[in-house]
Parts: sequence; C-alpha cells; structure tokens
Amino acid sequence: MSDISIRKEGKAGRITLTRPDALNALSYDMCLAIDAALIDWINDDEVALILIDAQGDRAFCAGGDIREIYEIGQSGDPTRAQNFWRDEYRMNARLFEFPKPIVSFMQGFTMGGGVGVGCHASHRIMARSSRMAMPECGIGLVPDVGGSLILAHAPGRLGEYIGMTGARMAPGDAIHAGFADFVIRQAEWPALKADLIRTGDPSHINEAAIPAIPGNLSAMQPMIDAHFGGGNLGDIVASLRGEDSVFASNALEVLSRNSPLSMACTVEMIHHLSTTRDVRKSLELEYRFVYRALEYSDLMEGIRAAVIDKDRTPNWKHSLDNLPNDAVGKMLAPLGDNTLTF
Repeated sequence: MSDISIRKEGKAGRITLTRPDALNALSYDMCLAIDAALIDWINDDEVALILIDAQGDRAFCAGGDIREIYEIGQSGDPTRAQNFWRDEYRMNARLFEFPKPIVSFMQGFTMGGGVGVGCHASHRIMARSSRMAMPECGIGLVPDVGGSLILAHAPGRLGEYIGMTGARMAPGDAIHAGFADFVIRQAEWPALKADLIRTGDPSHINEAAIPAIPGNLSAMQPMIDAHFGGGNLGDIVASLRGEDSVFASNALEVLSRNSPLSMACTVEMIHHLSTTRDVRKSLELEYRFVYRALEYSDLMEGIRAAVIDKDRTPNWKHSLDNLPNDAVGKMLAPLGDNTLTF
C-alpha cells in the first residue's frame, strides 16, 4: 500500500505513514492495515517492540481523511463512515492495550486521528518543533480516537480548554497535558531508531531526552481552571463573559468560531470519563457521537467550510446561546444494538 509501509526490521515491527503530501492523513485502508499488523505482531516473538513514524517534515499525522468522510456523507449513506470509525477505534484500543512497547516519533503536526496512532504508545516522542492539537470542535466533530480519555485526565481544566478550543500544544504543553513523554532533538532520531531496531529495548530513550520547555498552557493554567470548570458549555461561556480580561476575550473569540454542539458534547464526555482509565469506555462514548455525526451534527458543514469551499464561515445548527437542553443527550445516548464493541 503506497500510503503506509509495514514491515519487520531487526527486533522491531515498523509502521511508517507515507502520505506526506496529504500530511499523512489516515484513510480507512491505513487504519485497517495498522490493525492487521498489530494482530500479527502481538504473539510474534521476533517483534520486541513497535516503532511508529512518518515521512515528511510537516506532519506525523494531521488527522483522519475528512475529505473521505465528506464524500461518504454526500452519498446519503453513513454506513461506510460508521464502519471507518468503528474499525479505527478498535485499532486505537489495540494500540492502547498492546502488551509490547510502542515507540512513536511525532514530528511536525499531530492532530486528531494522528493522536489515536501516536499518543497511545508507551513511549511518545516529539521534537522541539512538533505541535499537537485536537481541533475537532472546529469542524463539528468531538475529540475522538481515545483522545477524550487523555483530555479527561489532563491537569486541572486543561482537558476542557484543549478540547473546546483546539489549542495547539508545544512539546512542554503536550507532556504536561498527558499527550507525550519525551522531547528529543530530531537530528538524533535516526540513531535512536537504529538502536531500537537493533536491540528491541526502549530503555535508552531516556538518555536521549532533553528538558521540555514549559508552554503557554502551563502559564495560563490558573485562568483556564478558573473559567473552564463549569458543568456545561453555558456555564463556561458565562464565566468567560463575566470577566474583562485578554484571556477571557480571546477564549470567547475561539469558542464563537467552533461548533456549539460539539463543544457541549466535549465537555460532557470529559466529565463522564474523569473517573475511568478504560480506553474502551472513551471510544464507545465517542462512537455514540460519530455514529450520528453525518446526519445530526455540524460535521458536514464544518468540513465544507474548512476544506471543501474553504470559506471558513460555517453555518452551525446552533449558537452559543440557543443550544437545546436535550441536544447533548441526543448525540451521546447509548446506541443499543449499534454500540461499539471490541
């Protein structure tokens, strides 16, 4: 497959994303290929660890292939998209639960679906120039691929803030929020990869790591905690509106651009997952939203505005002040026979 390279080298199972011109966006076939490799390698004694990387300097993986999702949505039959998410989420769970070390090298941008491939590894490496985000609320989706679980356990109210605003995280912020573990100079990555392939032992990663510079989110944490601890979207918006500050004004500006339905569901999901570390529970909850997304959320309009027409002016179903009380419940209600299973 031209979009992904899967092979064994030395003591490593290797997964390399090879769509640099598309920022290594994940297609359905790529997700299936990763899952099949993990199944093959779980009991393969020749594979001591998994090494995940990507071609190109701009992105490890900038997300799922949302153009593919849009085309499915236009067909009027959401089944293929539902299957895409179902199988992607099963792959995310397999990565999270994999019994052997997984080392991910995340250069450039890692966003959305890329988080589901790189951030469930046991050893998550960024370069100084790497950036990470979960910008789904900007296209009418919710933080998914198990990312909602990471957000739910971020310090203070960082999870709500990162999930609702899609804030970009420098390495120090990503480590602080629970999305990464190490910063290593990118020039040292080839030698480190060679050592991992030769030894199958990730213990030397610590020796190559350099200190992570504290990011902007750490500095803003007191303000984030003060305003993003409300029980729902309305509480958070009201708190921000009640303060005349640069932080509150900037946060409101970002929230005004994103889908109110997506942000409200994101808050509910993060609160619901704060008492569990079970990735399957987070994926099952996320699947409730995406299963309904093409028909009932802002996703099609969000993709249209962001990547199809590129007018950046989505016409959301609701505003920050008129979201129906039952909207979140309808999107996150159990799916019955269509519940995501593993």
